[in-house]
Amino acid sequence: MATVEQVREALAEVKDPEIDLGILELGLVYDVRAEGESGEHVTVVMTLTSPMCPVGPMFKKTVEDRVKALDGVETATVEITFTPPWDPREMASDDVKLALGIW
Repeated sequence: MATVEQVREALAEVKDPEIDLGILELGLVYDVRAEGESGEHVTVVMTLTSPMCPVGPMFKKTVEDRVKALDGVETATVEITFTPPWDPREMASDDVKLALGIW
């Protein structure tokens, strides 16, 4: 059985491959849904730092694999969206803003 909280905890360990910062802290994950009787079907809606991200397919696969590794997860779907566009000034944590030199 996978809960949204467990999925988010697992995703906290995933880093953006280009800037080596956590995808949750960056604000790249927009939504997590665990569906089915025991949360066996997980959908992650996320974005990339750039629509032209050269590692996008590999990055998507990394997120899928991390979710599939959770006990009770049968399917993991990662939906990539660019709506709304990623804006680190609005979506990233304060620590990430500091690391990126936004402040």
